[in-house]
Amino acid sequence: MALGGIQKNSLIDYPGKISCVLFLSGCNFTCPYCHNPDLVRNTSPVLLEETEVYRFLVRRRNFLDGVVLSGGEPTIYPGIESLLIKIKTIGYPVKLDTNGSRPLVIKKLLSAGLVDYIAMDIKTDPALYSFFAKYDCESADILSSIKIIMNSAIDYEFRTTCVKPFISRPVIEKISSIIRGATLYVLQHFQNKNVLDPDFFAAEDCRFSEEEMLELKFTAEPFVENCIIR
Repeated sequence: MALGGIQKNSLIDYPGKISCVLFLSGCNFTCPYCHNPDLVRNTSPVLLEETEVYRFLVRRRNFLDGVVLSGGEPTIYPGIESLLIKIKTIGYPVKLDTNGSRPLVIKKLLSAGLVDYIAMDIKTDPALYSFFAKYDCESADILSSIKIIMNSAIDYEFRTTCVKPFISRPVIEKISSIIRGATLYVLQHFQNKNVLDPDFFAAEDCRFSEEEMLELKFTAEPFVENCIIR
């Protein structure tokens, strides 16, 4: 496993818990707005030894409430199941951050009881994924992952980084209709700093204003149980 970084404690990454965030290096997507470019390129200057991570987690059992596995994209690694088993054996609940491109992996991990909370990013209308960037997946995979997650018995959230031209009001309406009935849909502000492809955003401001973000929220709210801006 290419463990590319660790955030030793976080109050925001795992809802309701003090968590440790483990970042896996490498991703099968190349989203231009990604804020972890070193992880995507698999050029993270820090690679952690698994044994050291496990020792850290054992030492912090009385302080931490959970572990978040993020990236990059964790589900591209064949060893993810073994990693999660070890983390669960230590006694931690696990939150998984994923782009949803590997539905069979997600289904296997959920079926094995290795994930307690899952957050899936929905980049744009699934039918438009290949149009906006180079993605190693089919729209059917994204739709399948959404269905698997919504049919699971664990807590979950879907989230979308609101950045132009990936997102528009009609796109949010389409995504919201796909995840109709979801318990939580998070609309995230775009931060134009330390991104994977700065040139992509050089010509114009691709951010949404606060007023525009509220319009996107109003668009999504009729479809889901709860929609928030983060």
